[in-house]
Amino acid sequence: MPYKIGLTGNIGCGKSAVGAMLQGLGADYVDADHLVHALLAAGSPLVEQVVNRYGADVLSADGGIDRRRLGQIVFADPGALRDLEALLHPAVRNEIRRRLSASRAPVFVVDAIKLIEGGLYEEVDSVWVVTCEPVEQRRRLTEHRGLSPEEAEARISAQPAQAEKLPFADVVIDNSGSLEAARQQVQSAWARTVAANISP
Repeated sequence: MPYKIGLTGNIGCGKSAVGAMLQGLGADYVDADHLVHALLAAGSPLVEQVVNRYGADVLSADGGIDRRRLGQIVFADPGALRDLEALLHPAVRNEIRRRLSASRAPVFVVDAIKLIEGGLYEEVDSVWVVTCEPVEQRRRLTEHRGLSPEEAEARISAQPAQAEKLPFADVVIDNSGSLEAARQQVQSAWARTVAANISP
């Protein structure tokens, strides 16, 4: 069984970049958000359930779910967000477990924004939390993802504060600065917390 890292961090903090660094060190990697993309794509059995809950306006031209339109609804309404998570989380969790059981890598990384809130943190060996300064978080969401300042604020506000994740963290990566600075932290944490657990 691989050594399991749970990777989390709030939107715009760069946990996917940290995940890529862990892949570069030899880890298998699964991104829960990519699994959600597949669950909301045309042909997925969940599409009908999402449309039943949120209306036909969330359908895209190809028959899948328009994630931006859906996001505008759920990030403005905590109840709507909870309902969406109730639809998606069981399917995401099952797929993560399937991939973990099939993995032959020494380390398996689960990248999940709701790792802690959804309870997945209890199934990993080490929790890594990626943080960044709020001003940088907002800049990335508007400049890199093309969100309006209002959309960025709504998505940030829909999540628990970064500080609430820290008590669960075995490793904290501050990704407020350059990628190289983050890479140095990742390599140091890998040597400190992972290498000993995967040595022959």
